[in-house]
Amino acid sequence: MAAILEELENQALQLTPQERGELIHRLIISLEGTPEDTPEAIAQAWDEEIARRVADMDAGRTQWIPADEAMSRIRARIGAAKTAHAD
Repeated sequence: MAAILEELENQALQLTPQERGELIHRLIISLEGTPEDTPEAIAQAWDEEIARRVADMDAGRTQWIPADEAMSRIRARIGAAKTAHAD
């Protein structure tokens, strides 16, 4: 199997960047399935979510956490998960 993967990789690297992008897209679709919405609908949903979050921030409905503190919390969670996984 490893030899086949290596051969496929070598062949894929011979493709143009656009062709590689198309191949990547097809492989992802084969793993995840076809998206439920169009790219435009997905972009619209993200725009709406961003607007909702900004409105929540402006209205004071969210708790602001300084970036340094947020990163510290994330690093602590990752460290805890690594420790738990190692046991």
